Amino acid sequence: MPGVSSFRTTLNRASLGALSGLLAGFTALAVAELTAALVRPEAGPVTVVGGAVIDRTPAPVKDFAIRTFGENDKFVLQLGILVLLALFAMALGMFALRYRRAGAAGVLAFGIIGGAAALSRPDSAGIADVLPSAVGALAGAAVLYLLAAKAVPTAEPTAGEVPAGGWSRRGFLTAATATAAAATAAGVLGRVLSGQRGQGAVASRNALTLPAPASPAPELPVGVQLRVPDISPFTTPNRDFYRVDTALVVPRVDAATWRLRIHGKGVARPRTYTLEQLLSRPLIERDITLTCVSNEVGGPYLGNARWLGVRLADLLAECGVKAPSKGGRADQLVARSVDGMTLGSPVEDVMDGRDAMLAVGMNGEPLPFDHGFPVRMLVPGLYGYVSACKWIEDIELTTFDAYDPYWVKRKWARKAPIKTQSRIDTPKPFSRPAAGTVTVAGVAWAQRRGITRVEVRVDDGPWQDADLANQAGVDTWRQWSYRWQATPGGHTITVRATDGTGTVQSEQRARTIPDGASGWHSVFATVS
Repeated sequence: MPGVSSFRTTLNRASLGALSGLLAGFTALAVAELTAALVRPEAGPVTVVGGAVIDRTPAPVKDFAIRTFGENDKFVLQLGILVLLALFAMALGMFALRYRRAGAAGVLAFGIIGGAAALSRPDSAGIADVLPSAVGALAGAAVLYLLAAKAVPTAEPTAGEVPAGGWSRRGFLTAATATAAAATAAGVLGRVLSGQRGQGAVASRNALTLPAPASPAPELPVGVQLRVPDISPFTTPNRDFYRVDTALVVPRVDAATWRLRIHGKGVARPRTYTLEQLLSRPLIERDITLTCVSNEVGGPYLGNARWLGVRLADLLAECGVKAPSKGGRADQLVARSVDGMTLGSPVEDVMDGRDAMLAVGMNGEPLPFDHGFPVRMLVPGLYGYVSACKWIEDIELTTFDAYDPYWVKRKWARKAPIKTQSRIDTPKPFSRPAAGTVTVAGVAWAQRRGITRVEVRVDDGPWQDADLANQAGVDTWRQWSYRWQATPGGHTITVRATDGTGTVQSEQRARTIPDGASGWHSVFATVS
C-alpha cells in the first residue's frame, strides 16, 4: 500500500527531525550551563530567561502562581520554560529537514533572546552574561545542522541546500548518540563547576561563629507555646520557614568578600562595612514574626524566629542619617540585594525605636542561604516586600517621590504595615473530628501592636472568647485555643482577632494586592 508506506516514511522523517531538534536544544542548554559555570552561574539561559519572565509578569499572575504552587512556583516556571524549549526545538528540527540553514538560524535566534534577557536583568554583569546563551546557541545550531543532514533519507538536494550525500540509519544513530553523550558530559561538568564555585560561600558560613548578643532576647514567658497537636510551633524551625522571593538560583555569597555600602541623600558620612565589622558591633537578639504580603487569609507565608543582628538605626546614625521628622531629607531607605532586587522602607519606621536590624543569625545559627546569608534586613511590623531584603549589599537613602523599588513598579503599595490577622491551624479544612470536645487552635498576629483578644464563632452562633497563650512581645504572633463542644454534622468555624490598639480584625475580604490580604479565616469540618 503506497499511501501507508509514504505516511510511515513521512512520520519517520518527522520523528528524526524532532529528535534532532531535541538533541540540538539539549546541547545548547548543556554547553550554555557549562559556559555559565566558567563565567557566572547566574547567567545560565534558563535562569536569565526565567528571571526576565518573572520581572515582566503582571502582579496578579505572580499572586496566582504563589497561591497555586506555593514555594514550588520557581520549579514550575523553570519546568514550563524547559517544556516550551523542547517543543520549540522539536519544531525547528522538523523544519530543518527541508531548510537546514534556516533551522540552525532559529537556534541562534533563541541565543539572541537569552542574551537579551541576560542584559535586562537588574544584576547583569554586562556582556559577560551574554556568553553562555551565545556559546550554547552556536553549539546547538551546529548540532542541528549536522544531524538534519544525516536525517534526510535522500541524496537529492533539498530546497536551497547542498546535497546531503545519502542517509544511513546507523550513521544518524551514531551521531545522535555521540551528541547526547557529549552534551550530557558538558551538563554534568557544568553542574560540578557551579557547585565548586559556591564552595567558598559554604565554607565561609561553616566557619562563622556568631558572637553573643549585647542585648539578648527576653526570656520567653511560660505558656507561650500551647500543648495542642497540629498548632504552629511558637518558633518556626529554619527548615520550615517560608521562602518567597524572585531568585531562581539562591545566591551563595562568600562572607569574606561581602560588603555593605550605605550612601545617598542625607548620608553625611557614606560608609562600607564588612561582615567582620558588623559582627564586632553590639548585637541585638529578638523574637520577630515575619509575614509575606502574598499571604492569603489563612495562608502559610509567615513564621517566627529568633534573630540576631545589628540595630539598623545605629548604623544609619553613624553615617549621619537623620529621621525625616528631625529634618532629614530622605524618607525612603532602598535596600538592594546581590541579585538586583530592590525594596523600599520608610526611614521613619526604621528609626522610630523598633528593632529594625541587619540580621546575621536565625534561631542560633548563621542565616541559611535561602534566608539571606550572610546578611539580611528586617523591620518588624512591615510586610517583607518593603522590609526584609535578603542577601543585602547596598542601602541608599532617597525619597518616595524620587524612586520606585521593584514591587512598587509592579503596582504594590509603597508603604505596607502588617494587618491584624488570625489563622485556624486545627482542625484542618474538611477534617472529620469526632463529636464531643474538639480543640480549635491557631495563631494571631499584629506586629508592633500585639494581640489582646481572639474570638471564635461556630456557624452563625455568637462569638466566644478563645484562651490566649502568653504573649512574648508585640512583634511576635500569639497562640490561642478554644474548646468546642462539637455536635454531629457539618460546621463552619471562624476566627477573628483584636490588636493592642483595640482594632478588631476586618471582616472585609481583600486580596493580597496591593497591600496585603484581609478578612476572617474560616474552615469547614464534618463532625461524625
